[in-house]
Amino acid sequence: MESSKQTKEFLKSKKGSPLDKDSPPGVARKHKLQNTWTLWRVDHDPKKSWEDILYEVGSFNTVEDFWIQYYSTDPPSKLKIDCDYMLFKKGIRPMWEDLPNKHGGRWTYIVHKEAKSELDTIWLDVLLCLIGEACDHCDQICGALVRIRKSISKVSVWTKNCEDNEANMEIGQKLCELVSVSSKKIITFKSHRQLKPQLKRTPPIFVLKAEP
Repeated sequence: MESSKQTKEFLKSKKGSPLDKDSPPGVARKHKLQNTWTLWRVDHDPKKSWEDILYEVGSFNTVEDFWIQYYSTDPPSKLKIDCDYMLFKKGIRPMWEDLPNKHGGRWTYIVHKEAKSELDTIWLDVLLCLIGEACDHCDQICGALVRIRKSISKVSVWTKNCEDNEANMEIGQKLCELVSVSSKKIITFKSHRQLKPQLKRTPPIFVLKAEP
């Protein structure tokens, strides 16, 4: 896959980052990330509970191990309908009920079926934005998910506090700046509680336009 602008900027920024000094002699030293991240996957099955279809793919805390994890799993465009990937900080489970997520919200890109070719680029740019701590309020980010459905797919970034307008807006603006899209896209921010069935029609808290 062709490298996006965000991929190139991320790699350039990490060239001078501190190496893992704890590596044994003779073992290549790795570029450590500020956080450990866990990749999760869901293969939806109406006959099974959420706990039974959610499983942990693996965790990493270095740049090199991120790329190993990334290239050893299928990109979102290759996933079957009703499958999800989630990348969350280690210790945070990718569900609304988990305490760090409970009072939060999410920024969401909607990718229509006819634009599926850019889904992988958006997802990779979002991952690099997260693990590279690109946002000033990165401590307010819990994780991200990509959700594959029949007519549309969604890429979302989850935050801790839906009422922290300053942090949420800065994160949204950074996503608009760093995530590569081929056409103008709207990203919206809603609290998790707004996504409950009885509240789904309520307007988003923030709406931003991402430029190509």
